[in-house]
Amino acid sequence: MKRPIRVMIVDDSAIVRQVASKVIAAEPDMEVLATAVDPLFAIEKMRRAWPDVIVLDIEMPRMDGLTFLRKLMAERPTPVVICSTLVEKGAKSSFEALAAGAVGLVTKPKVGLKQYLQDESDSLVAAVRAAARARVPRAGSVAPAPRPKLTLEDLPRGPSLVRNADRTRVVAMGTSTGGTQALEAVLTALPAEVPGIVVVQHMPSGFTDMFARRLDGLCALRVREARHGDRVEPGLALIAPGGRHLQLARDGGGYHVGVVDGPLINRHKPSVDVLFRSVARVAGGNALGIIMTGMGDDGALGLKEMLDAGAATLAEAEETCVVFGMPKEAIQRGAVQTVLPLQEIPAALLAWSRHALSAG
Repeated sequence: MKRPIRVMIVDDSAIVRQVASKVIAAEPDMEVLATAVDPLFAIEKMRRAWPDVIVLDIEMPRMDGLTFLRKLMAERPTPVVICSTLVEKGAKSSFEALAAGAVGLVTKPKVGLKQYLQDESDSLVAAVRAAARARVPRAGSVAPAPRPKLTLEDLPRGPSLVRNADRTRVVAMGTSTGGTQALEAVLTALPAEVPGIVVVQHMPSGFTDMFARRLDGLCALRVREARHGDRVEPGLALIAPGGRHLQLARDGGGYHVGVVDGPLINRHKPSVDVLFRSVARVAGGNALGIIMTGMGDDGALGLKEMLDAGAATLAEAEETCVVFGMPKEAIQRGAVQTVLPLQEIPAALLAWSRHALSAG
């Protein structure tokens, strides 16, 4: 019989430790290895038994969670799920934690904590399961190559993307576990002169605006959280708000987005399938679909619909995925034309843009 996932909960809130322990212990494939009120107590307990996954608070006494996470990733990389308060300070720290190697994010409010954690138990369980499957490299063991921004000069000569701002072309991207790092790697490598981009990243409500603002400060192109009715424009990436689905709609000679409520699709809202299926319907062969790291199968059927409608499709290779779930499902269902490691995706996106313009 397969050994259960051993989980350590590190949080100075007794309520969080109590409720999270109860939620995890109720799952047949999980067990609570230990709890700790702060990272120093956690380190003592980890000398006796090492967890498979750590659920980690950010703000704690004696040592904060971010310092502990960086120490952990440098010495013995272990999958970590951040349990963060939904405030701007907490959101900023959470993205620093994701950049430092955490693979998941769940929220906790300042008030009504016990009831909230009980209501959101499925999110915690799913985050722990995804983290248990994640590939977490040792910090510095695989030093990432510098990511210089690509320019049009990096590609064969052809029409200028600036002069030929084609609003009929659109790039749709879907990611989940590990996706915040993957999206940063791709979007920061792109110039501003690219077709409009629409993105679904599985993320709790309230965090996507901070995520978009962080990327906007790092990228040559503009990045923002999508609002209902936003036009899809060259040089702009729109990220689906947490807790809402994102759909593409025709807008004269171009597109706009719909931000809508609705049921969970493939256990997610926003859902990659919802976005991809809408892109297949309204953009057809004028679209590029990209699916990257993530657990589960969200996006696989939608990407197949995009391919059948004439779109180009691309998946991240297993070698660079934090979790090779979503790309694997899309590949197995015949939805993917090209499989590339993460570092080659920006150039492929630009090459598609150039070809699309030349062909047009």
